[in-house]
Amino acid sequence: MEIFGVPLQAMMSQLLLGLVNGSFYAMLSLGLAVIFGLLNVINFSHGALYMMGAFAAYIGVTSFGLNYWTMLVLAPLIVGAFGILIEKTMLRWLYRFDHLYGLLLTFGITLLLEGLFRSFFGVSGQTLDVPEALSGATDLGFMILPNYRAWVVFASLVVCLATWFTIEKTRLGAYLRAGTENPKLVEAFGVNVPLMVTLTYGFGVALAGFAGVLAAPIINVTPLMGSNLIIVVFAVVVIGGMGSILGSVVTGLALGVIEGLTRVYYPEASEVVVFVVMVIVLLLRPAGLFGKEK
Repeated sequence: MEIFGVPLQAMMSQLLLGLVNGSFYAMLSLGLAVIFGLLNVINFSHGALYMMGAFAAYIGVTSFGLNYWTMLVLAPLIVGAFGILIEKTMLRWLYRFDHLYGLLLTFGITLLLEGLFRSFFGVSGQTLDVPEALSGATDLGFMILPNYRAWVVFASLVVCLATWFTIEKTRLGAYLRAGTENPKLVEAFGVNVPLMVTLTYGFGVALAGFAGVLAAPIINVTPLMGSNLIIVVFAVVVIGGMGSILGSVVTGLALGVIEGLTRVYYPEASEVVVFVVMVIVLLLRPAGLFGKEK
């Protein structure tokens, strides 16, 4: 069976690949949206922290004998703790200044982390085996579905939706949003706003670490793996609307699928289709698809 001249199995394989890429776009852009939407910080180090999560999983499995499932919990905690250290020692002093200062600081952290990991691991890349429970594939009849890639999509969706629900629909999320708008008022209700801000930043970067662990078994773990992705992720955030949690998730998944379809019908444009969409969206709706017009 063919769809517009393309075999169904080839079409579905590319759609799956696009959905997997979209899952990483959604997870990373979600972390960026949380940090920008609640803290007003453009976190350019997000890609480096994604890389750090992947390397934490690799080191934990290969050097300490820990399994994938342990590192899926431990690596985000390590990256989140590192993010808290950054926020408490450097970033919090820049909140009252222009966005550019935070951007330059996090860009510097990116260069520092990439250089540090490159000096220890080189640039050739490391590989991490797929956990045994998720190895193999399932025959769906119209395509062969690799079990690990299905797990990546499922885990990303669960984490993204849980984050959106927590921030938008719970009392904790209301405190977070109110704390960014009027911290003095929230502190009057007994809420420790500085601690809340610190933990929010830690959670945002922990999402990047979680994405890094998910990515480690299916791509080469290299010091530059975050740099190759972060520009696309920033484009996703802009398209969805800066600071929009739902916009980041929906746009990330949708652009991954669009990218996959482009690889089928016009492979030469697959590397730039995200940026073409960004230009079109910014021309028609400068605040992004889910952003609020000022």
